Amino acid sequence: MKIALVTHNVKRGDGQGRVNYELVRYCRSVGIGVEIISEVLAPEILDTGANWNRLTRWINKPDLLHCMHFTPRANSLVRQLRGKVDLVVANGAVLREPHAVNICHFVHGAWSRSTMHDSKTKRGPAAWYHAAYAKCNVRWERQAFDAAQTVVGVSAQVREELVGIGIDEAKVRVIVNGVDLAEFHPGEESREALGLPATGPLALFVGSIRTPRKNLDGVLCAIQKIPQMQLAVVGDEAQSPFPAMAKEMGLAHRVRFLGFRRDVPKLMRASDMLVFPSRYEACSLALLEALASGLPVISAKTAGGSELISPECGHVLADPEDLDGLVGAITRFSDADVRAKANVAAREVAERHGWSEMGRQYVELFEEHLRKQKPRAAAGAAA
Repeated sequence: MKIALVTHNVKRGDGQGRVNYELVRYCRSVGIGVEIISEVLAPEILDTGANWNRLTRWINKPDLLHCMHFTPRANSLVRQLRGKVDLVVANGAVLREPHAVNICHFVHGAWSRSTMHDSKTKRGPAAWYHAAYAKCNVRWERQAFDAAQTVVGVSAQVREELVGIGIDEAKVRVIVNGVDLAEFHPGEESREALGLPATGPLALFVGSIRTPRKNLDGVLCAIQKIPQMQLAVVGDEAQSPFPAMAKEMGLAHRVRFLGFRRDVPKLMRASDMLVFPSRYEACSLALLEALASGLPVISAKTAGGSELISPECGHVLADPEDLDGLVGAITRFSDADVRAKANVAAREVAERHGWSEMGRQYVELFEEHLRKQKPRAAAGAAA
């Protein structure tokens, strides 16, 4: 079997790009040929024997023009590869050519209706631009999903959103993203060496801190109500309002903003819990990474992937604005005995979602499509 994979990035350190990176590695490990159509590729992927059909990124900003420029070129390359591959696999709104599988990491048709959408939280030209970009994305992704035989949602939430925008429920599957069980594992790390407070309960927040979508403001309000609690925040501080907000709330001595970090696995092993009650999330890799690290996870129903969190290994808020519920959950997991039980349960959940398990499910789906193609091909030859 040989597939063509169409996406912007295939690399570590990028949510969607990491999923594609691991999918290519798994496919090659089981002997599946891969033709990659992308702009960015981690060099080591070429060592697996995958072939790169590179698309040069001529337009960087704005994203609207970049996306408009990407798809026609991807369509052209797919047409050229038709006779060389068995299946075409795309990621979201990157392809309008007919294809077997589309992996949906984010549903713009649902996100555009959220009160957290950039067109509603920003002002002036920025709001107008994001409104226009959303309108285009909604149309483009629907064209891509209609061109696919199967659309894969990366979480139960994404599946619900796909059905909600009118995608036939019969063509929607769920394959949850994976996690590196070797990179993220339970253990101990020196807090002081990582720039963290040496003692006391410590919660960790990982994600973009330039937007209210991730609900860091809600987390700060909860921390304010729990005097013994400390918080470490991983995320680029440029243009973020939250460091100033924490200072104004009198939390400067209990909240440490760490900026962008590449040692997140160590930070997770040094922390006591992950607090991530995002107001809107398709499927954050951080949730599974924390579970793999043996951390209890406090999230919200509005965060895709939260369906994996059981009461034994975390807490899922029905409403991300439930401050009392958030305070109660953080307080509960501040207890060392409660955490000890959650540590084991969290790792057990993660061990069912390694990258190889994700890859296996995708390959099973690809094989299913090939089996369906053979009778059609035979019928065509007979005619």
